[in-house]
Amino acid sequence: MAVSQGRKPSRWLNPAGGYLAGYSHTLNPYSGCSFACSYCYVRRMPVGLFRGEPWGSWVDVKQLDEAAFRREWARESAKGAVSVFFGSATDPYQPGEAEHKLTGRLLELMLERPPGFVLLQTRSPLVTRDAALFAEFGDRIRVSLTIETDDETMRRRFSPSAPPLAARWKALHALREAGVPVQAAVSPLLPHTSEFARRLAESGARIVVDDFHRGDGSGGRRSEQLGMRELYRSLGLESDYAPAAADRFYERLIRRYPGVNAHFSQEGFLP
Repeated sequence: MAVSQGRKPSRWLNPAGGYLAGYSHTLNPYSGCSFACSYCYVRRMPVGLFRGEPWGSWVDVKQLDEAAFRREWARESAKGAVSVFFGSATDPYQPGEAEHKLTGRLLELMLERPPGFVLLQTRSPLVTRDAALFAEFGDRIRVSLTIETDDETMRRRFSPSAPPLAARWKALHALREAGVPVQAAVSPLLPHTSEFARRLAESGARIVVDDFHRGDGSGGRRSEQLGMRELYRSLGLESDYAPAAADRFYERLIRRYPGVNAHFSQEGFLP
């Protein structure tokens, strides 16, 4: 894994649109992602396609000029409440964050002039490090922790470099116990056991269910290009590679567990 000092961004806050149209901005503290999930839609975006190095083999740490960020944050805040999807093209708590602490510092700077809302998207147990910091945001933040299956064999098949599921479940419970607004992001829904819905419901967390076909930002085209259908076929599960699979899972979840705080696809990620 090559971790290097990246460029100093001309701007940190980029206008949101498309699938993330409910937000005013996106923010990504790193370029690249060491978790290298096989289905990651960023693989089909320019940052993934034209680097010339395999996705997951490199990470650039963006250079933070705190004074410049404060000016940019103040300028955007003056236009109205800033709502940020934090981590739209990278994981803000990937392993490099333990050393560089860039995500944590950006959040601290935001608190100087609190945002309207921040959704922090990650699959890393490292996120629990900043539980006390999240508490300062109150209900202006939601930590969205990806748990796309409860089957560790499938996790290793689809995302072998990502954190083990047991550590993610532990992080989900720790954040909830700390009073942090948290959700389990079943995104995208992967092959799972018959106990997955029950375990999600019993976690007490907010839940959002999504799939390859509606959640990759291109109506499923990026996922097709990444070979997801072929991967399902190789597992003997091609029939599960269809929108109906996530629909059935979601319907079963809300039918069997009345009162569960569950949402579907784009609506579930909105502020």
